[in-house]
Amino acid sequence: MKTIQTDVLVCGGGCAGIAAALSSARNGVKTLLIERAGFSGGIITTVGLPYFDGLIDKPSGRFVVKGIPLELLQKLGVAKEGAKHIDDLRPDLITKYWGSVWIPNIEEFKLLSDELILKHSDHLTVLYHSMACDVEEKEGRITAVIIANKDGLTRVEARQVIDCTGDGDIAHWAGCPTIKSTPLMPLTMHFRIGNVVPVKETKDAAKKALIAAHKEGRLPNFYGPGLIFAFAKDECYVHATRVPADATDAADFTRAEIQGRKDAWTIFNEWKTKVPGFENSYYIMSGPYIGVRDTRRIVGLNVLTLEDLQKTTPHDDAIATGCWFLDIHPPEVTLDKPFTGSGFQPKPYDISYRTLVPQKVSNLLVAGRCHSASSEASASSRVTATAMALGEAAGTAAALATKSKTEVGILNGVNVREALTQKNAGPFTDA
Repeated sequence: MKTIQTDVLVCGGGCAGIAAALSSARNGVKTLLIERAGFSGGIITTVGLPYFDGLIDKPSGRFVVKGIPLELLQKLGVAKEGAKHIDDLRPDLITKYWGSVWIPNIEEFKLLSDELILKHSDHLTVLYHSMACDVEEKEGRITAVIIANKDGLTRVEARQVIDCTGDGDIAHWAGCPTIKSTPLMPLTMHFRIGNVVPVKETKDAAKKALIAAHKEGRLPNFYGPGLIFAFAKDECYVHATRVPADATDAADFTRAEIQGRKDAWTIFNEWKTKVPGFENSYYIMSGPYIGVRDTRRIVGLNVLTLEDLQKTTPHDDAIATGCWFLDIHPPEVTLDKPFTGSGFQPKPYDISYRTLVPQKVSNLLVAGRCHSASSEASASSRVTATAMALGEAAGTAAALATKSKTEVGILNGVNVREALTQKNAGPFTDA
């Protein structure tokens, strides 16, 4: 079996992974990024969700996330240079109700990710169409990650490993404690419909059509529905499908993809035949992958809890700030608002470095939605901009550990915070 050696291995090129890889490489250590798709971006590009959620403190309008997420928005022309507030964003790309911002073109985001990776090619290598499939662990360290791609199976020996798989796969295979919510939040297939001319009756009629399809057994599940004209005035981007499944189970994940595509097409057909504004519409595409909200999470050295969000618990080793509401999707039909419960809106809260550090393995960090958080707290911390901030922190920590010849599991998170602050990243402050 072929062997590759690197300082830092980042598994998964989604929101957390692309930020982790860029951060690690920019800190001057040899970094390898692997991603199962043919491009980076995760839920933004593989699912088609164009939102940077978790960037803005909704009540004040201030940005609580800086660093790489803000850099990406600036390079896409969404945010001004030196942006600190919602008023520094393009007004046509803001959803003030959610306190969110979206990017106008997903394909441009793919290109930007590639451009940044290639810009740092002295320290950063990427292998697309590649995914981790096993680990070798000895005496509390990951000695190699086995990846699979067109070369067959390859051993990657890395000093530090960052798990950005979204599902905590690396941590799970290495024997680190993990948990799952009960029930898991459902999966959603996002899709787009072109040549839509909305009228006053469109949204109510769209909802009534789905209620009828559900009652008649043609649509097992749905929510909302969310009809969003994000990409063009005559193009409907749809949040509506809801498929209960466990995406860590290969057979169940496959079933969910098949069901999600079927449900998306059913919704389109119902609207085209019954809803004003959709008479001459056509189905553009669904996301290459179904969107996954909730699978495994590590039980780290610190667990972010709902109480932490309610009390805004401070941490000396905070490496990121969360601010999104409790966005909990139930595995059944809900109308209008997609989430269940109160949708509690926390004030900006600290996320400790220790939520990235799993138990039992010393050279592994876990970033993104599978970091260490309770079921309720993760409903806030799982979103895109927050995941990028966690990834940037993990990449910085892995580089620091490599340079100091130590392990990320025993690194002082305060030092990670200081390194992030020097690069205008890390947790939010009023300074």
